[in-house]
Amino acid sequence: MRRLAEETTVPVASPWTALSGRYGRAVARACDLGIALVVLVAAGYYDAEYDLLLGGLMALCLLARRRLPGTVMAVVLALGVVQFVLYGLPDLPLVSAPASYDVAVLFAMMSVIHHSRTTWMPYLAGSVVLLATAAGTVGVPALGIEPFVDPEALLILWGLTLTVWLTAFALHTRRLYAESQSARAWHVEREQEQRVRLAAARERAEIARELHDVVAHSLAVMILQADGAESVLRKSPDMAESALRTIAATGRDAIDDMHRIVRVLREGNAGPADGDPPRRLVTLDEIQVVAERARTAGLSVDVSVEVGAGRLSPAEEMTAFRIVQECLTNVLRHAGAGAAVDIRLHEEQGTLLIGVVDDGAGTLAGRGVGGRSGGNGLVGMRERVELAGGSFEAGPRLGNGWHVHASIPTRTK
Repeated sequence: MRRLAEETTVPVASPWTALSGRYGRAVARACDLGIALVVLVAAGYYDAEYDLLLGGLMALCLLARRRLPGTVMAVVLALGVVQFVLYGLPDLPLVSAPASYDVAVLFAMMSVIHHSRTTWMPYLAGSVVLLATAAGTVGVPALGIEPFVDPEALLILWGLTLTVWLTAFALHTRRLYAESQSARAWHVEREQEQRVRLAAARERAEIARELHDVVAHSLAVMILQADGAESVLRKSPDMAESALRTIAATGRDAIDDMHRIVRVLREGNAGPADGDPPRRLVTLDEIQVVAERARTAGLSVDVSVEVGAGRLSPAEEMTAFRIVQECLTNVLRHAGAGAAVDIRLHEEQGTLLIGVVDDGAGTLAGRGVGGRSGGNGLVGMRERVELAGGSFEAGPRLGNGWHVHASIPTRTK
């Protein structure tokens, strides 16, 4: 039986970069509140009339920075413009400018970089902040904003802005990487579960085919042999004895195969366990054995095997044998004693060709040994051939009888 594929190991994000659930939400809210509190406390150090109001509005906006990062940054920048406009009024300064609570602009930029889902928003946010600080060297006369940054201070502000931008972008990249790895791990787990289910389905189908081949053929032979032995028991004891020997041999082989299948179901291993006898290999020679048993059951069987020794792998020989065995089983069940079967196996240009034809002239006239058939035998034969990469065809002949043709590519040794 086939072993399942090993799971693929996928690195996942560490807990501190992939907080989730109630704990993650609580940490996120605490961070937002902490940032807002920093801005609010910074605004409280100034004595101008509207410093605390503007700082409080900026802090309030930052509470929504995760859900609406672009909107929050636009509002914070707008409040900054209002701050410098009020500072430039000729009367007493209503606000302080620049002020330490303007750090809200950098927090808003970080939020855009870290939480935006578009690739261009982080670059736009950084460019806007750099241009806004550059405008401070010349002012905005139309709004009454005087120059408030000298070239030396501009370099410091740009350095601070770039440092914050690069740090936020690195965290943003790390978060995306962690999310992609988590998504990949999730998909790998789903794919692994799917592979396990498919492998289990294949194993069940293989076991079902083996059970059908063993039980159906063995019982068909044993029933016909038992019926024949009963009818000739008093008239021809020798023929009855031969039938009983065939029943015993068929039963022993069936029990050996059933033990192997049961061991696979229990242990998941097709090989013999310690102390068990070696597994009986099924070869093309077994075709003569089942053909002889079919003859003793009343069929007329003609077998021709033209395949060189060692030309087929064990799996290919097993497939060929099971197809022939199933064909004989079907003839026994649906035609019965008296039917003639022609079996031909030969290799042609790297392909094993199997042909089984019967004349349907048995005494059961289609009644069948086992009653109604669900067609599992044909399905099993087709599955075996397709798994080997070959083609399969079966159907009634013109007139009476049935034909089965299969071709299997061979592995030349």
